[in-house]
Amino acid sequence: MSVESPPAHMQVQNNGLGIALRVSAMACMAVLAALVKWCSGRGVPVLEIIFFRNAFAFVPVLIYVSKTAGLGVLRTTRPAGHLMRSVIGLVAMTCGFTAVSLLPLTQSTALSFSAPLFMTALSALILREPVGLFRWGAVAVGFAGVLIMVHPDPAHFAGIGVVFAMVSAIGTAGAMIAIREIGRTEPGPTIVFYFTLAGTVLGLASLPFGWVLPDLPTLGLLVAAGLIGGTGQLLLTEALRRAEVAVVAPFDYTQIVWASLLGYFVWQEKPQALTLAGALVVAASSIAILVRETRWSRR
Repeated sequence: MSVESPPAHMQVQNNGLGIALRVSAMACMAVLAALVKWCSGRGVPVLEIIFFRNAFAFVPVLIYVSKTAGLGVLRTTRPAGHLMRSVIGLVAMTCGFTAVSLLPLTQSTALSFSAPLFMTALSALILREPVGLFRWGAVAVGFAGVLIMVHPDPAHFAGIGVVFAMVSAIGTAGAMIAIREIGRTEPGPTIVFYFTLAGTVLGLASLPFGWVLPDLPTLGLLVAAGLIGGTGQLLLTEALRRAEVAVVAPFDYTQIVWASLLGYFVWQEKPQALTLAGALVVAASSIAILVRETRWSRR
C-alpha cells in the first residue's frame, strides 16, 4: 500500500504534517473501500471497478508528478521489474476488492493489517534478510491476532471472503517486497505510474467479459473511487517526504476507525469485539517489528 520514500535530499522533515498526511491517506483508503463495496453491491464487477480505480487515479497522479519530479521521471530501464510488481499488486487489489464486497468493512480492513507480518516472513524467505527471534515472535503473535479476527468457528467463519482477504494480504506483502527491490533504482512516482497504468489495462481488458452499464450515481461513485484512490496514494508519498516511516506508519491503523464509522453509518454494521481485539493484537505486533527494525537501522 505504501510508496517508497523519495531520496533524503528531497525531504523536508515535519512530523506533525507527516502524521496529518498519513491519517488523511488512511481516510481516503477507507472511503475507497466503502465505494468499492457500494459499487459491487450495485452489480459492478470487480475488474470494472479496478479500471475506474486506476484510470481516474491518473488525474491526481499526473498532476503530482508534473508539479514535483517532472514527467521525465516516468522513463524507466526496468520494465520487467514494473511488470512483476504490477502483477503481484493487481492480484492483491483484485482479491482485496473481492473481500471488501463479501465481508463487513471493518473486518476486511482489519484483515488487511496482516500484510506487514507476511512481509516480514517473505523478506526472510525471498530476500534472505536476517529475521531474529524477536521478529519471528512478533509475527507469531500477529498471526494469533489474525486467528482472533477470523475466529474459525463453523458458526461464525466467513469463508470465501476471509480467504480472499488473506490472499490479498499476502499479495500486498509480495508487492512491498517487489517495491523494495525495484525501488533501489526507480523513484516512487515511476512505480506508482506504471502500477496505475497496468491496473487500467487489466480493467479495460475485462470489458468483453461482463461489464455492466452503471447508472449515473454509480458512475459518479466509480469516478470518485479513482480520484480518491489516487489522492490517497499521493498522500502516502507526501507523508514519507515529511516524516520518517517509524513516525507515520503506526497511524496506518487509524483506517479501521474510518472503516468502522463508514460501515456503521452506511450499512449499519456493528464491529465485532473479536475483530477489534484481533486488529489490536496485529497492530501491536506490527508496530513492535517496526520499532525494532528502526532501532537496528539507526545503530
